[in-house]
Amino acid sequence: MTALGERAQVTVRAYRPTDHQAARRLWAELAEEQERQYPGSPAVGGDAGAGIEEYLARIDLSGVWVAEGPGGDVLGLAGLVLHERGGEVWPVVVTAPARGAGIGAALARQVAEAARGRGMTSLTVSPAARNVAALRCLHAAGFDALAALELVMDLGSGRPDRRDGVRVHDLMLRI
Repeated sequence: MTALGERAQVTVRAYRPTDHQAARRLWAELAEEQERQYPGSPAVGGDAGAGIEEYLARIDLSGVWVAEGPGGDVLGLAGLVLHERGGEVWPVVVTAPARGAGIGAALARQVAEAARGRGMTSLTVSPAARNVAALRCLHAAGFDALAALELVMDLGSGRPDRRDGVRVHDLMLRI
């Protein structure tokens, strides 16, 4: 895989069975990033890429797209999961060397286009609150309305104390 410029020239296309090995690699990177963001999370096990098998077999999966680089390498993956009349973008994952080049936003826009084409009434995405790069990427793709919050109480899992946070309705919440 070669280093990419500031804005990568990629093709976003439907997932093909020949993309499977790349999808496993990306799924492993996703699991490792979750572990980095939230140490002690159960995301990484013996085969971090194995979760792609279960994901691709989901009955509520409406589509999967990949971002292909100029050399044919699969650099990212995103999917559309059905939720009644709406959908959820999950996951959006871009390989570490290609992050920051607009690939995640391109994938999210493709999923949004597919959701519109299917007549969906809403589309959600749930990035980790600590993943500022993902938040910026998804905001750039058009996700700019806060719809829900998931609050967590740390029950002594040994996770590092985070001091940064965000104010919501005059409440300070750690991220």
